[in-house]
Amino acid sequence: MTIKEAQEKVDRWIKEYGVRYFNELTNTAILAEEVGEVARIMARKYGEQSFKDGEKQELADELADVLWVLICIANQTGTDLTEALEKNFDKKSKRDNKRHINNPKLIER
Repeated sequence: MTIKEAQEKVDRWIKEYGVRYFNELTNTAILAEEVGEVARIMARKYGEQSFKDGEKQELADELADVLWVLICIANQTGTDLTEALEKNFDKKSKRDNKRHINNPKLIER
């Protein structure tokens, strides 16, 4: 599915099942909550913390939740994520085209 198709599909789902979008501030808070859930899994799976008994370990599901809410925010603010991502690639390519290549911290040891 393309980004545009994902934005359209989320919009259809909201209109059919979700009644309406939560307001922008509520969705921003939900986005922060979902990113926190990703961080919790990352800290336990790749960091020093361990999972608690019965604790949810589904990284893919949590990443999808982040994407879902991000798409909701884009839809309700009239943001075309395909266009935004293309502009972001262009910006990063111009700004950072030598930055990472010349970063001695990234050279393998």
